[in-house]
Amino acid sequence: MIFKRYGASFESVDPNFQSTALTEIGFRKDGEQKISAVDFDVEYERVATHELDAEADGPVQDHTERLLLARLEERLLVLESNIDADEILVIENEQGRDYPKTRQRTKNVVVQGENKLHFHLHVAPPLRVGVYRRLD
Repeated sequence: MIFKRYGASFESVDPNFQSTALTEIGFRKDGEQKISAVDFDVEYERVATHELDAEADGPVQDHTERLLLARLEERLLVLESNIDADEILVIENEQGRDYPKTRQRTKNVVVQGENKLHFHLHVAPPLRVGVYRRLD
């Protein structure tokens, strides 16, 4: 399960990665679980941290961005599927401080004698995900 901190609590979330959104790398509360920050600090300990990033290249900006976001989401979901039953994932990036964003570099290329744009996208800073284990 994936959690994100919202004020004084941690809430379970689903990835909501959309190339057309202002914040492409987003999360939506799913309403399944909510843990107060005080209880979380007492009940869980961090056992690992992962920094997830992705890259994509292509001739069409939106398609390339969708590919980048799909790769990032896939890495997050693989990480979630590999944690133990007593572990959870917590998104550790903070909005307005170090939140991941898609970054783009564009260059002109010549394809069959025509000038075309080529897009290279990556995520910076990486999506930082903590693995937390429930204490017994």
